[in-house]
Amino acid sequence: MNEKVLDGETVVERGRAPKSSSVVGKVLYAVLFVAVLPALLLAWAFVTDASVPLPVVGSPLVGVAVSVCGGVLMLSGMAALMVYGKGLPMNAYPPARYVTRGAYRLTAHPIYAGFSILCVGAAVAADSPAGLWLVSPVVMLGCVALVQGFEKHDLQRRFGHSDVKPLIRLPGDEAGRPTFADVISVYVLVLLPWLILYEAVRLIGVPKDAFVAYFPFEKYIPVYEATELVYASTYALVLLAPLVARTRRDLREFAIRGLFATGLVTLLFLVVPLVAPPRPFVPRGPLGELLTWERALDTPAAAFPSFHVVWALLAARAYAARARSWRFVWWGWAVAVSLSCVTTGMHAVVDVAAGFVTFLFVTRFAAVWEAARGLTERVANSWREWRVGPVRIINHGLYAGAGAFVSLSIFGALAGADHVVAMLVIATSILVASALWAQLVEGSPSLLRPYGWYGGVIGAVLGVAVAGLLGADPWLLAGACCVAAPWLQAVGRLRCLVQGCCHGREAPASVGIRYTHPRSRVCKLSGLAGVPVHPTPLYSILSNVVIAVVVARLWQLRASLSLVVGVYLILTGLARFVEESYRGEPQTAVRAGLKLYQWMAILSVVAGVSVTMIVGAPSAPEIQFNRASVAAAFCFGLFAWFALGVDFPDSNRRFARLA
Repeated sequence: MNEKVLDGETVVERGRAPKSSSVVGKVLYAVLFVAVLPALLLAWAFVTDASVPLPVVGSPLVGVAVSVCGGVLMLSGMAALMVYGKGLPMNAYPPARYVTRGAYRLTAHPIYAGFSILCVGAAVAADSPAGLWLVSPVVMLGCVALVQGFEKHDLQRRFGHSDVKPLIRLPGDEAGRPTFADVISVYVLVLLPWLILYEAVRLIGVPKDAFVAYFPFEKYIPVYEATELVYASTYALVLLAPLVARTRRDLREFAIRGLFATGLVTLLFLVVPLVAPPRPFVPRGPLGELLTWERALDTPAAAFPSFHVVWALLAARAYAARARSWRFVWWGWAVAVSLSCVTTGMHAVVDVAAGFVTFLFVTRFAAVWEAARGLTERVANSWREWRVGPVRIINHGLYAGAGAFVSLSIFGALAGADHVVAMLVIATSILVASALWAQLVEGSPSLLRPYGWYGGVIGAVLGVAVAGLLGADPWLLAGACCVAAPWLQAVGRLRCLVQGCCHGREAPASVGIRYTHPRSRVCKLSGLAGVPVHPTPLYSILSNVVIAVVVARLWQLRASLSLVVGVYLILTGLARFVEESYRGEPQTAVRAGLKLYQWMAILSVVAGVSVTMIVGAPSAPEIQFNRASVAAAFCFGLFAWFALGVDFPDSNRRFARLA
């Protein structure tokens, strides 16, 4: 490690950037990200505006101001890399020095943060619904994926851990008193995003298929306007909570749990159409007028779970940690706030109950994760096999069959009984193409019958095309595939755990799982037996569940099928890009610093963007549960079980052995 002092500040120089391949490469890279990418984003927003019927908040002047702020931050970050890092703001041609000055003294990722802010501002200035609600969120998720799936690992490899932290960051896990920067960081990184996301839900409004969350008995509960004082106290005490944290560790816990709760509850707001219209009452005093005014600023759509309950409990926890002798007072206050959600007529009882469950989940997340990790490790070492003459039956085939049955049942309900034959054509194409893909990409004497996910994606495209030639509606089939696919992959990852494929690289013991069964590929091929590795199949399961509920919600809202397909491809590509960075399979090829499947993930995102730009696609139809598709799904599930769970271990013929 080398240290140099420049202008009175220490600059860490722990790694060397790779030599530039050519000036032409740098110019092309710059043109791609400075000219081509912004132009494509503008075109994407323009073409898809009609597909996103949501309001745009703010005026053109506000949008320009936001864009300028984002642009200044982005350009400041670029300048800092060139001046202090002695390099270019390009991942392909990175600076040789780890930069902690200029804009990087303020935040760790000023270029990405600035570009995201600029996109939001440009969408507001142009009054573009797609720019605000589709393009900008995807840009933000893309920046996060790039950091988590590449840049973080690249910086760690080249520079190691840096002791220099930006001013805006999560507080450290330390016993010292919080600094002013720690407190401000919580407001900027936790409470401000919560406010933005809450207002976003309010702007989206009540969904057209919403149903009321009140139980019948709740209509008899009167509105007690005096309890508005307790209800409104939540705003002040939550805002003050970061100021009372006794240690950085306490403040960090409040921040992380607040962020987790914000993400989880916002997702539930968007995918669960439960609403709680305020119960009517006649104001009789100042508190009643205050309650009426507050109702005018709120939305019934942001009710389940109750953020009032979640934030009151999180704040009470922070206050109780500061003054333990007063803990009963603070917990009593949080309970009173929860009751006031009902007595003010602002929430249903189920909203309050869900708020308590959310609080318990985010505060017990370490225990939940440990339970999930332990279960994942048990599944990973659960290989069982039975011999019947030359035939071997492996237990993990059950997961493949279950995944096929679940996903095809969903497909059949979406596409209808008239498309059972098309469903089987697509399913067969997926299975065959995934086997051929794996043979071409990963085939070896040790892997005689592997299956590859991206081969299955190609097979789905071919199957939809063939079914289209037979008279089926390609959009309907493609949309049904994209709603069913996350469940196929989520259930199928259980097979991956037992088989040992798709496994992670080395990880801390608190995060990783250990493979010990000698049949597992991790033990046979990777040399990582007994070593903690990232549970990447579990990461995939969790991300696919989130993707599944998002695309299912789009279908339920009768969105354009091009939007359903495009959003699925975008989200699965971003998730796979990050997941792949934690994988440790030795046979995966690396090209230009990225793994093969990271390049495939990028293609998935590009394909998703392209599909959303197709105009004229039909809307998603109503769900049609039918017995014919379930029966066909069961039959194909048996076939999938055989293909992925039954082999001939004494044969060396291609496709004969699974392990």
